[in-house]
Amino acid sequence: MSKLIYGVDDKPRFPIMVLAGAQHVLTLFGATTLVPLIFGPAMSMTPTQIGFFISCVYMSMGLATLIQTSTMGSRLPIVQGSSFSFIPPIMTIIGVYGAQGANVCLQYIGGALILGGVLMALIGYTGLVGKVRRFITPVTVGPTIMAIGFSLAPVAIGGNAANYWPVSIAVVVLIFLFSLGMKNRYINIFSILSSVVIVYLLCLVLSFSGVFTPDHPAYIDLSSVIAAKWFQFTGIAPWGAPKFSLVAFGAIVAGFFAVFIESIGDYYNVSHACGLNDPSEETINKGIGAEGLGCAIGGLCGGVACTSYTENIGLIGLTGVGSRWVVRTGAVLLIVMSCIGKLGALVATIPTPIIGGCYIALFGIIGALGIQALSRADMNSQRNVMIVGFSFLMALGLPGWVEGQQEMFFSLGIFGQVLWAIGKTAMAVAGICAGVLDNVIPGTDEERGIREKKSH
Repeated sequence: MSKLIYGVDDKPRFPIMVLAGAQHVLTLFGATTLVPLIFGPAMSMTPTQIGFFISCVYMSMGLATLIQTSTMGSRLPIVQGSSFSFIPPIMTIIGVYGAQGANVCLQYIGGALILGGVLMALIGYTGLVGKVRRFITPVTVGPTIMAIGFSLAPVAIGGNAANYWPVSIAVVVLIFLFSLGMKNRYINIFSILSSVVIVYLLCLVLSFSGVFTPDHPAYIDLSSVIAAKWFQFTGIAPWGAPKFSLVAFGAIVAGFFAVFIESIGDYYNVSHACGLNDPSEETINKGIGAEGLGCAIGGLCGGVACTSYTENIGLIGLTGVGSRWVVRTGAVLLIVMSCIGKLGALVATIPTPIIGGCYIALFGIIGALGIQALSRADMNSQRNVMIVGFSFLMALGLPGWVEGQQEMFFSLGIFGQVLWAIGKTAMAVAGICAGVLDNVIPGTDEERGIREKKSH
């Protein structure tokens, strides 16, 4: 880790602030942009709509980051970006309302984010975080995060990478090369972005030269970029007034549960990276409250949900720049980017095989982070092995069966519809099974990972 050059309260000179803020934007750019690139095609959006959707996401993330770094939030230098934890539940919402068109889907997604965001804000600002947190141990967190990453394998491969394997494999190879094969820290930080840019330029050349024809999966058509406006304002409720549905809310609660877990860990990590003491309970409460507000803003602005970005915490450790003013500058840059219509349109032209290559690398990492979380518990314990094994098996197997029983569940009314939405979401099944069993079956604090295991 680099020696801290700028502390949390330090305000660097303007040029340094802009450059360091831009580096934060570049670090989150790849992952933040990939999330709307999953949902857009799933809702049958046109390239123009996807470009505008990406702009809405940038606006939401910029505003959410400003809230998180203000007195309404933790005031820690945490960047808010679009969350992978919400991919499974939002795909469930798209599955329910997709036939009604992209605008209607996004209205229901917006409504669910507003309801869930307000609930999360209340949990944070009323100080309930400490009371809820003690029931959520690594034995619950591990299978939940594993289910997020590994359940998305069909999205990564079937819907994207398999469209044209040579391009997808090229992206994966470059990500591994830039992340692990090279020892330059800046190459490591921008491994995903660099890989996408290199393969994108190659596909562009092959498209212009006629090697890739318009019907090829990796063909790039820049006509939507030419047609896009230079300047735009995404505004409030750009897809129409939010629609509220218990089914959509039931599905998305699982995403908020996962974000809640991830973010608390991030507050500790960023505090350590900035040379601060462990975050106080008030800091954690305000941080969770601000994340809830950020998610609600995402719903209002036509974007997606947000969470703290671990990659950007790593950037603080690498560069020694821990100033919240730098992070705020990055947030303003995101808002400015949302107003450049051609930028969103350009990003929307990234071919699905390139996106699939990124997903293969990223989703696998998410699943592995779940395994890493389990290391804080005693996995030599038969109790924990049985709970984790059962929960993960149910997460992989139950959603497919539940999805096929839609008619039966819907015949039970609203309750059945909510139950169906939760049951077909792998991370919700994993979290519920592991959480219930871990809190019902007796186990010591050390066994459950509530306190550090003693060294032998």
